[in-house]
Order: sequence, then C-alpha cells, then structure tokens
Amino acid sequence: MSTAKMNAIQLRQCGAEFDLHMSQHPIPTFGDNELLIAIEYVAINHLDARLARDGFCQWQYPHILGSDAIGTVVDAPKGVFPSKGSRVLFNSSLAKQGMLKEYAVVPNFAVSEVPDSIASEVAVALPNAGMTALLALGKLQLQEGQSFAINSAQGAVAHFAVQYAKRQGAQVFAFAEKSHHKRLTKLGADFTFDCHADNICHQIKRELGPGGFDCILNTQGGDSFIDDLHRLRFCGHIACLNGFSDISEALLFEKAPQIGVVSLGGAWLANSLCAQQHLSFMGSQLLQDVASGDIIPPEVVQIPFTVDAVRDVLTLMTQHTCPKRPVVKIRP
Repeated sequence: MSTAKMNAIQLRQCGAEFDLHMSQHPIPTFGDNELLIAIEYVAINHLDARLARDGFCQWQYPHILGSDAIGTVVDAPKGVFPSKGSRVLFNSSLAKQGMLKEYAVVPNFAVSEVPDSIASEVAVALPNAGMTALLALGKLQLQEGQSFAINSAQGAVAHFAVQYAKRQGAQVFAFAEKSHHKRLTKLGADFTFDCHADNICHQIKRELGPGGFDCILNTQGGDSFIDDLHRLRFCGHIACLNGFSDISEALLFEKAPQIGVVSLGGAWLANSLCAQQHLSFMGSQLLQDVASGDIIPPEVVQIPFTVDAVRDVLTLMTQHTCPKRPVVKIRP
C-alpha cells in the first residue's frame, strides 16, 4: 500500500487569503501501536481557521489542516486494538500534519470506537469542543449548586460546557449574542445575557447578587479575561482557553482567583502519553453521552472535499461564529 497515493488539501502559507491547494502524497505506513485509518469526515473548527490565518510556531509549510477526524481502521499490527474494520474518532496533534487527507496513521491509544448508533458526520464534531469543555470543567472543579458563567457562549465549547455544567447541578449563566439565546436555553442555560448590552453588570447583580460567580469559563482571552475576573467571587475558579492580559496586583489580591489554563493540544505538544490516552477516554465519554441522549450534539453542515469549499468555510469562520459545525466529507 506504500506505493499508492492519496489526496490532501495543503495550506501553502498562513494568511487571510487561505492559500490552499490539492496535492498527492504516498499513503502512510504504520508502526507499532499505530492504526492506518481511511478518513471519512474531518471537522473544521474555529481554531483551525485562526491558525490557518495567523500561523502556528511548529508548522512547516505546506501544511495540512484539520485536527478532528473519524474513519475506519484499514490496517494495523497484529493484536493491536481497535482492530481492522473498527470506526474510530480522534483529535490529532497540532504540531504535525493535519487530517484533511484520505488516510492517516494514528496511535491506537488516542482513538475512541464509535457506536453504531451515531452517524460519522455527527461524531466528528465532538472532539475539539467537547474535550475542551470537559477539561475546562475539570479545571474549575465545578460543584453542585455553584454559579457558572461562560463568556462568549455562542461558540462550540460552550455548547458542551452548558450541558455538562447543568448535569453537574450548576446554575448556568451564558453571555452571547441574542440570536443564540434560544439555543442556549434549550441546552440548559438558566440565564442568558446579551453580550453587547451596556447594562450587563446591573443584570448580573439583579440575578446573582453582589458576590460574583463561583466559576467562570473565559473563551476569548485577552482583556475579556480581566473583565471576567471582576465578575468572579473571592477565591473563585476561572478557566481560560486563549491566554489573558496582564493582571494587576491589586485585582489579584482582591479576588485571589484559582486560575486554570485549558490546552487540549497540550496532550501532544507536551508529549504526554497519559494526556493522549485521556483524549481517548474523553472521546468515549462524549460518544456515550450522545448515544444515550444525555448530551445534544451540535448541528453540522457537510461540505465537499475541495479547495474552494474549505477556503470558503475558513473565511467564514474567521468572521463569524458558526452554529452549525462544518464537516468535510472526504469520501464520496
């Protein structure tokens, strides 16, 4: 199989024009504890779009995008599980070539088997956002009865975080554009706030009182993290997905916050075998919860495996939040 070729979509260089092209490569060969997977779908996340535009320090160009994929094991070493014919889901390393291609080699300990009851195009939208939400809630040590807020809750991570926080018995507050309020309420948010409103502080005090939130998930980073710190109760927990601005000493002493930084990609970047295995465990949890009906998966929209279609989606995702997750159908 090593002499056969496969198609892949590569990014020639980073930039807002998304300089993509279709290329051919040898089908990769697998080693010990690795699976050769025929990829069926690849999800495009906002992170993919941002890094395609801004670049990533460990990328070499041309670079293949895409970290979330689902496919069928077509070959593997004897005795390695999952076996040939298994349908598997995985989140791959940001530092290596991505998944917008027809075949990939993946460590067997980092994949999750997909139940027959879940369609591939639904499952592929789970890993990046769902795993990030699970990691964030773990960092926050969220307890039953606590108040939990999410800034910029229209995104994919919030889609899962709202549901899991509600399952844990938290009181959920979501800050989002008005067009997303109905969906967030359906997912379990107890209170929704217009993130563009001028009187947010007044609304929060009316619903929560003056003490501040027990836990906050900050999805935007930068100065918004400082805004969220002001809304946190003394010794509260806050988790950040995208870094944050300098925190004044006065604010640190006033709030004494428990700060957690969430990095799904760190499992690969830190070369942590335990963290990579944890990806598999989280993938299995997400799949089980969706299969049981306990978690509502995000809606998806299928796009073809073409340069123009992928470029259009990347452009859209750098400009707007996409309520429906774009998933690229690799095989006809």
